[in-house]
Amino acid sequence: MKKTTFLASILLSLFSSYYFNSYAQDILWEKTIGGKHADYLFDAIPTADYGFLLAGSSLSRKTGSKTDDNSADLDYWLWKMDEDGKLDWQKSFGGSGADFLHSIQLTPDGGFILGGHSESEKGFHKKDSCKGKSDYWIIKLDAKGNEQWQKTIGGNSMEQFKTIINTRDGGYLIGGSSNSGISGDKTEKSRGNLDYWVLKLDKTGNIEWQKTLGGKYADVLKSMIQTEDGGYLVGGTSNSPISGDKNASHYGLNDFWLVKLNEKGEQVWEQSLGGEGDDQLQTVLQTVDGHYLIGGHSNSGTTGNKNKTNKSGSDIWLVKMKEDGEILWQETYNFGKVDLLTSVIANKDGTFLVGGFAKTETQNAKHKDAQGINDYIYFKIKENGETLWKESVGSKGEDILSKAIPLRDGGYLLAGTSKGETSGDKNAAVGGYDFWVVKIKDEDKPEVKRESIEAMPNPTMQFTNIVVGYEFERGTCSVYDLAGNQLQSFAITERIIPVDLGSLPVGIYVVEIKTNVQQDGVKVIKGITKN
Repeated sequence: MKKTTFLASILLSLFSSYYFNSYAQDILWEKTIGGKHADYLFDAIPTADYGFLLAGSSLSRKTGSKTDDNSADLDYWLWKMDEDGKLDWQKSFGGSGADFLHSIQLTPDGGFILGGHSESEKGFHKKDSCKGKSDYWIIKLDAKGNEQWQKTIGGNSMEQFKTIINTRDGGYLIGGSSNSGISGDKTEKSRGNLDYWVLKLDKTGNIEWQKTLGGKYADVLKSMIQTEDGGYLVGGTSNSPISGDKNASHYGLNDFWLVKLNEKGEQVWEQSLGGEGDDQLQTVLQTVDGHYLIGGHSNSGTTGNKNKTNKSGSDIWLVKMKEDGEILWQETYNFGKVDLLTSVIANKDGTFLVGGFAKTETQNAKHKDAQGINDYIYFKIKENGETLWKESVGSKGEDILSKAIPLRDGGYLLAGTSKGETSGDKNAAVGGYDFWVVKIKDEDKPEVKRESIEAMPNPTMQFTNIVVGYEFERGTCSVYDLAGNQLQSFAITERIIPVDLGSLPVGIYVVEIKTNVQQDGVKVIKGITKN
């Protein structure tokens, strides 16, 4: 509990506070998850079974929804849900200090990779001590949720982890910010207060290369993607002038700072975006036309290279760029006194769903907000940035959206942290801060047709997840070679079934699912392990 007030201030300083006057909205369901103390959601991903996985940090002991005690302080906490919001499983990982789980990804072998930073020494779930004040802490799980390996990566000072992504060669790119000098795993000197620190890992977590990027002051990495050309686009917020690795102009208090790297981590180009005020980048993505969309919030007017003024306080700011960094268009979006973007989803039709949260300026909105209470907001825009519709959802308490994700059935999940009482759109509260997720439907998107049985990934090098597209009570899963020989058979009760083909030779196999409802089969290709 000693971290609760401190973490609340961190969340509010990272995300500010927001609200928006909402239209009618199609909420399919909402769920509150947590223990009696404090639980902070930072990331969420969709899963193959039409469900999703929530990731964050928990200070709660075995209370409320939480089935395990925390180790000592904040722990990594995972919560796997089905498409209706029901619990499939949950897991905790922690050490003797505070452990912040910021990012999670599905991996090509059907498992999961977790990324965050840790202040813990060796003990409990942590196998290595910190190398400084805090380090990156990476954990790899297989498709069944069992730990395969973990890595503590850092220098002699402070590392703040932000994001992890899969790379096309089967490895990972991890990124955050560091003020460590040459020490521990860090091979390049500090440039200033904080620098971008990006590392390429192989599939077992070994460092292949690393890159420190920064100027003389603070450069805080927020988002990364692998681009179509095999390189990477790294984005964050900078208040450094031209100095160190930064040769792009500095416009105001903070600017968006983008750096394009090739596949070896070598810098290709950089670009600063901003006006005279505070411009905070949150996300970068590559669009269906191959260009980039950059998103964050800004309180700058039309100064620097910002040609769309903010309307009131801080507004959401989107910039569309070519592959070489040239600006195509930009737009600002105003909902309340302060608006913050946290997610952008690129839809297949070229539209975008933008998620964040806002603070109201009025007293007569749907959620009366005399004390500056926060709500999730989300809106849809055309390919050119024109707004199609906008919505909000929230309670009378603090609702801080961390991630909006697309779901396989055509809907979206809004996932974040709430201190809200039971009010407004929120029907439950557990502790001081809880995970709060809301499933919504986009009426413009057609519902995805479900297959009776699917295999993901396919081809695979080891694990594949067999996804059953209907409800059943009991059944069996069997694996056959093409000659009809049965190689595996086991009972099943869940709709997502990890199948381990690691011990089998390269080839094609048939996985048969026989339940009390029906019988189906799917071919799975076992590929060659990449070095």
